[in-house]
Amino acid sequence: MDEIGPAADLTRPMEDEARSAAALARSYADGAPFDHVQYMEAKLILKPEPFTSVQSFRDFGKLVRRTAKRVGVGFIEDAKAALRPEIREVTFFDTPDFVLYNNAFILRRRVSYVDGFPVGDPEIVCKFRHPDAERAAAMDMRPSIRGKYQIKFKAEALPLKDRVGGWRLLFSHNCQFGLSQTFDGEKTSIATLGGLFPALRALAGHGEDRVKLVNDGIVEEVLLRLGRLDFGKGMVGKCDVSLWRTRGEHRSLVGEFAFQLRFDRREAVAAAPRKLGARFYVALQEEVQDWLALGVTKTAMVYRLNGNAPQSHE
Repeated sequence: MDEIGPAADLTRPMEDEARSAAALARSYADGAPFDHVQYMEAKLILKPEPFTSVQSFRDFGKLVRRTAKRVGVGFIEDAKAALRPEIREVTFFDTPDFVLYNNAFILRRRVSYVDGFPVGDPEIVCKFRHPDAERAAAMDMRPSIRGKYQIKFKAEALPLKDRVGGWRLLFSHNCQFGLSQTFDGEKTSIATLGGLFPALRALAGHGEDRVKLVNDGIVEEVLLRLGRLDFGKGMVGKCDVSLWRTRGEHRSLVGEFAFQLRFDRREAVAAAPRKLGARFYVALQEEVQDWLALGVTKTAMVYRLNGNAPQSHE
């Protein structure tokens, strides 16, 4: 896992999977070339205690805007920042002995709510998340479905585990689609999931063979869209702040600030916005360090609900 100081370029290590010409030429079993990183998502994991009202979300947004102005990043406010936060339900699925998570896979469903009622197609996401870029790229995450799906290969920046002022990288190879794009029927066995996600077939026969809700937890995500950050040269990314809490008990678990950028290839991104993104990310850590929860991820918090987390690649 890369540990980077503030003088570095935020996207520099993102193409580790292409560190040689041979890596670029690699392909999956059917001859399709390896996916490459096309998203940069920078996250700050936050303590949940300060988030007690929508005003606290907006107060955090003021710190983001102030930091952006100080380092020279443009900020375009989202009209939704003045409205009520969005509510989404997030659930994770794994075997009782966490076979998926122990092998760097995450299986998640997300449902959006409006005025208390679910809307739209529930989103299914299966991801392989690992600190090694080449291992993440080599995992073919394409599903075996007839419907539409989307593959996203992200570099995710998180603060260093023990201090403010740098970042570490995880590489998240995601497959996502609407629940309506899959077949109906029983989907709780590893064998059935392996038919849906071929990447999971290797897990069959390891430990428990059926998945269920991780720690019986249902997460309610409260999310406020803050706006867009403009790093120049066409590099503009949305940013938001959110709180995860358990549904029912409303036990606050963790907060998060995130911004995301998309590009065709890292080489096409000009040096100036890359360095400005790094400067902003480190400056914001310093500005909000009393809010930071170091060394954790949102997913890890769900896996810790009933005690110690399983083996983590995060």
